[in-house]
Amino acid sequence: MADVDFPEPDVTPETIEPATLKARIDAGDAVTILDVRMGSEYEAWHIDGESVETINVPYYEFLDDDIGDDIFASLPEDEQITVVCAKGEASEYIAGVLSEKGYDAENVTEGMNGWASIYEAVEVQGYDGPGTVFQYQRPSSGCLGYLVVDGNEAAVIDPLRAFTDRYLDDAEAHGADLVYALDTHVHADHVSGIRTLAEAGVEAVLPAPAIDRGVEDAEELTAGENGDVFTVGSVEIEAIHTPGHTTGMTSYLVGESLLATGDGLFVESVARPDLEAGDEGAEDAAKQLYETLQERILSLPAEVLIAGGHTSEAAEPAADGTYTAPLGELGEEMDALSMNEADFVQVVLADMPPRPANYEDIIATNLGQNPIDDEEAFTLELGPNNCAASQESLAGD
Repeated sequence: MADVDFPEPDVTPETIEPATLKARIDAGDAVTILDVRMGSEYEAWHIDGESVETINVPYYEFLDDDIGDDIFASLPEDEQITVVCAKGEASEYIAGVLSEKGYDAENVTEGMNGWASIYEAVEVQGYDGPGTVFQYQRPSSGCLGYLVVDGNEAAVIDPLRAFTDRYLDDAEAHGADLVYALDTHVHADHVSGIRTLAEAGVEAVLPAPAIDRGVEDAEELTAGENGDVFTVGSVEIEAIHTPGHTTGMTSYLVGESLLATGDGLFVESVARPDLEAGDEGAEDAAKQLYETLQERILSLPAEVLIAGGHTSEAAEPAADGTYTAPLGELGEEMDALSMNEADFVQVVLADMPPRPANYEDIIATNLGQNPIDDEEAFTLELGPNNCAASQESLAGD
């Protein structure tokens, strides 16, 4: 959205915090959202949910002295209208205009930036290994991460740079020191937090094959090899090389009970194979992913919980609210896990979603080649992750 000097509305609208809005949506309350960003921004990502109705009218439509009647005709008169923009400025003005005209309108503070700042920790109650595991959930992008705590030690898997203080604070709240920050691979959808955590004294781990992609500050990172074990209290976290999504993709088996799969396997789909390999190398990467799934993941006990690095609208949460599922259950329900190699490769490549926004810049940043500040990092990763293959073609009936 271009910088616009919005006038002060004659009526100051009510406001709603992003977290409060999410709580309403989670509770199934009917919510009508007026998104006043440009159509292309809205189409790329917006607030959604089963009880949510969204209307997109670009902000500039409300800047004319004589606003067209057709605009107001598109808005419900008997429902509360929650107005959102990118940063909360345009929506504040427009919510004020609507309030002045008698609508029950409220403004989402900080807009979609505020929505992207929501980050929740949910205990994985299905985990039955030593210690405790929490799943971090970022609803704006579907990014998931994990905090493992046992005694006075903790580790975070797939941390986001935007929330590095949160990991340190959460570990402290559980009476623990954060000793490891483990990345599963070089991410393409968000800026990793391992380097910022390393500056705070946490040991930052990146899989050795990922470092081989050209990481410029490799000397500051621990190279994780297949079979390495990182101990947190009495919890052993074993690195298992699971290539396919990327050559360096590594899963972490936590307490022999939960497999943090990064972008290899999700509860609703499998990884896309083209973000590192490109179109020309996607077929070979898909074959590698098939081999990984069959030989390295499906060979684990059926009761191991699969805990991916992302989720999507197609995913159903478990009873505890986390996006986890037993491996045996996924093996029975997900068609992709029972296909032969030829069918798997064909289906994975047939309907690839759009690549994540700014993915090339994000990869360069996570390789240590593109130094940016925190604000740039936050802006760079806004939007959906799109790291999975098509759910419709790979999931079961």
